[in-house]
Amino acid sequence: QVQLVESGGGLVQAGGSLRLSCAASGGTFSSYAMGWFRQAPGKEREFVAAISRSGESTSCTDAVKGRFTISRDNAKNTVDLQMNSLKPEDTAVYYCAANLKVPISTFKGGYSYWGRGTLVTVSS
Repeated sequence: QVQLVESGGGLVQAGGSLRLSCAASGGTFSSYAMGWFRQAPGKEREFVAAISRSGESTSCTDAVKGRFTISRDNAKNTVDLQMNSLKPEDTAVYYCAANLKVPISTFKGGYSYWGRGTLVTVSS
């Protein structure tokens, strides 16, 4: 069983930055592809960024390209999401998730384990 705990959310003004972190426990962290997803009020949960097991490959949605960076530290069992140039439309609950099946995935249905989320609010 994998447990994931997100941290780092908060209130920030537009144009600001936040760094989210997800701490994993249980299992072998380096064998999981990891992803970040977000869910805004009244909307479906959507893909934000993913990173492969080794950290060599990453992917992100077009809406955050050039602004968000995903990284992982397999020695510390953590995956981070650095968010720069934040916009009000980035406001959402952000979730990290673990995928045991494939090396990297943007598909939320393939993720087996989820954290409880951390709220990011970007004011205009």
